[in-house]
Amino acid sequence: MTFKVGDKVIYPNHGLGIVERIEEKTIFGTTCGFFHLRIVANDTTVLVPVSNVDGVGLRKAITDEEVEHLFGLLGDGKIDNHQNWKGRFKDNSDKMRTGSIYDMADVLKSLTFLSKSKSLSFREKRMLDRAKALIISEVSEVVREKAGEIEAKVDVSLERCFVTKARNMARSAARAKTVKAAKTAQAAKAAQAAQAAQAAKASKAVKASKAVKASKAVKASKAVKASKAVKASKAVKASKAVKASKAVKASKAVKATKAKP
Repeated sequence: MTFKVGDKVIYPNHGLGIVERIEEKTIFGTTCGFFHLRIVANDTTVLVPVSNVDGVGLRKAITDEEVEHLFGLLGDGKIDNHQNWKGRFKDNSDKMRTGSIYDMADVLKSLTFLSKSKSLSFREKRMLDRAKALIISEVSEVVREKAGEIEAKVDVSLERCFVTKARNMARSAARAKTVKAAKTAQAAKAAQAAQAAQAAKASKAVKASKAVKASKAVKASKAVKASKAVKASKAVKASKAVKASKAVKASKAVKATKAKP
């Protein structure tokens, strides 16, 4: 990325600067170009090698349209919430080093939100103040308004962000409660269905058992009747045999009588 004299640029962790001149310097026998930046916040001069612009993250200041986008992000209710201090500090430090005003907005939102529920460490408090100061100074220069007026707008956007965040959290909690209740109701229905199925199985088992007993009783009754019939049949046959035997004996006696002289 190239810049020209008079350009407003952002030097990460230094803030907004103005390119006052571009010159070549010979250092240890090597000639290279340098941007002379005047840092607006403290009126100091910083030299940035032309060849290292991308390495240090030097960029142009945002436009008026991007300012509106920035305030939209500051109030959107989306906040990174790292519980682990080391992880949170590393992520925020990395964002501050990029020089992106949107990354600094994320740091400002997350640390301001966190500060409402707990005390920040000295390093995080300093990072919070730095992020806010850098945002205010850049926006103030871009829209040509006083820093105090921009700070008030930033604070309003942050309050809107926290209200939106609280509303979203309440909705999420209510949604989770509804889902839990629905799952509980489904579990109760499933339990009732299981109990009904078990009762139906038990009823079928009882009916089947009764049917088996009834079948056995019928078979036993038939067996008894058959046994009685067999016995009766045998008795009839025995009676007939006795009668036949008696008839034979009687016939023989008659014949013997007739045969005598």
